[in-house]
Amino acid sequence: MTSLPLDTEQTQELQTQRVDLRSDTVTQPSPTMRRAMAEAVVGDDVYGEDPTVNTLQQEVAALLGKEAALFMPSGSMTNQAAIAAHTTRGQEVICAEGSHIYEWELGMMAAFSGVVPRFVPAPLGVPDPQQVRRAVRHSVHQSPTGLISLENTHNKMGGTVIPLEVMHTIRAVADAEGLPLHLDGARMANAAAALNASLEDVAAPFHSVSLCLSKGLGAPVGSVLAGSAEFIARAHRYRKMLGGGMRQAGILAAAGLIALRDGPARLPADHLRTRKLAEALIEAGYDVNLAAVQTNIVYATIPDAQQKVASWAEQGVLANALDVDSVRFVLHWQIDDEMLDKAIGVLRA
Repeated sequence: MTSLPLDTEQTQELQTQRVDLRSDTVTQPSPTMRRAMAEAVVGDDVYGEDPTVNTLQQEVAALLGKEAALFMPSGSMTNQAAIAAHTTRGQEVICAEGSHIYEWELGMMAAFSGVVPRFVPAPLGVPDPQQVRRAVRHSVHQSPTGLISLENTHNKMGGTVIPLEVMHTIRAVADAEGLPLHLDGARMANAAAALNASLEDVAAPFHSVSLCLSKGLGAPVGSVLAGSAEFIARAHRYRKMLGGGMRQAGILAAAGLIALRDGPARLPADHLRTRKLAEALIEAGYDVNLAAVQTNIVYATIPDAQQKVASWAEQGVLANALDVDSVRFVLHWQIDDEMLDKAIGVLRA
C-alpha cells in the first residue's frame, strides 16, 4: 500500500488532535461516506442521468413531503435559486434580522435577482407573524413584496428554533397576502431534533425548502432545494445560470445520502454537548444567553475575543471570533465527550 506523503500524514494527525469548534462544516467524511463516494454509480447530471443524484433528490423530496428536489453545491445557491424562481425584479423579500440570505450571501438577492430585503425584528430568531404581515407592501409607491423567507435554525441568533405554530401562522399570512414562503433550512434537521418533529413537519408550511447536507448532517458538500415540480423546473434554470451543473455529481450525492440517512439520529447528542459547553463557559465567567442555546451553536461574550481564540488555538481548540468580544462555538458529530472535555479544560484555564 502506498504511504501518504509526510505533509498529509502530519495534517491528518493534527486534525485528530485538535478540537475544531469553528463550525459544523469542518467535519471530515466518515469511512462509510468515503466508501460510498468511491463506489457511487454516476452519470451526467446535467442530462439528468446521474442515478445517485436522482436517488438523493427523490429521498429529500419524500422526506420533506414535496413533489421534487434539486441537488446543488451549496446552501447559498439553493437559497438564491429559490429567490430568483419566486420573485421578479424590483420586489422585496421579507426576512428576519440577521438572516443568512442577507448577511452572508454577498448581496446576491440584489445582484442576481434584482430584489431587496425588508427586515422584521426576530427576538431569538423568531419573527412575530403580525410584524411579518405589517411588512408586506402592495402600494404602487413602494417596492412590492415578492417573497417571505424564514431561517430555521437561525444562525445569527445562535441556532435558535422557530416553533411549528409560528411557522404555520406565518404561512397563513403568506396565503392571505398571496405570497410564497421559503425556508432557509441550512440546519433544519437540528430544528426538527429540537422540536421532536420530522423533517416533513418542519417543511410543511413552506412552498420551498433549502436543506443543507454539509452542516449538522456532516456531508462534505451539498444542499438540496425542494418544492413543487413546477417550482423546481424554474429553479433548475437558475442553478444552471449560477454554474451549478456538476456533471458526475453522484460522487458527492453518495456522501449526501449517508448524511441524510444517518445524520439526524446523531443530532440530539450534539445538542446535549452544546448545552454542557454553554454551562461550562458560564462557569468560566463568560456571558452566554442560555435561552438561545437550543441546538448546536453557542455565542459567548468574551473580552479580547481575538486574543483568546488565538491562545486557545495554540492549545488545540479552535473557535470563531466574530467581533472584538463575541465568539461562536459549534458542535458537530466529530466532537465526542473526550474532545469536549478537553475543550472545556482549555476554555476554563
